[in-house]
Amino acid sequence: VERGNIIKNRNEDGTKVYDFQYFDKDGYEVLMRGLSRCFNPEFWNYAKMISALLRHEIPLLNVINIISGLNFREDAINSWKNGVIRALKKFIQDGTKQKGVVCPSCGQENSMEFKEGCLTCTNCSYSKCG
Repeated sequence: VERGNIIKNRNEDGTKVYDFQYFDKDGYEVLMRGLSRCFNPEFWNYAKMISALLRHEIPLLNVINIISGLNFREDAINSWKNGVIRALKKFIQDGTKQKGVVCPSCGQENSMEFKEGCLTCTNCSYSKCG
């Protein structure tokens, strides 16, 4: 699924419930009701926090740094945290500099900038993404 809509509804008691609507590859509408019940409550709470940071226009690099600093029991390459970071980095405008970062390959300071979501050295072309 590449596109969809989150639909927020309120129950009679005032609690919020979220549904996810998208169209499958054959063009049929699919509606997942009770989206928040589908996730681990810990991750759902982190997702709500990230959503609030983005809605209040906290700069994207700051949001990524906040998420990077979160501690999880599992911190593998394909963890929830790393997946969110990878997804958010795709929205960083190419050419955005990462201040205060030294290239691990050539040692040049302040030469690291984002290209297609990857931190890349403008001096030696080193990329964290390989």
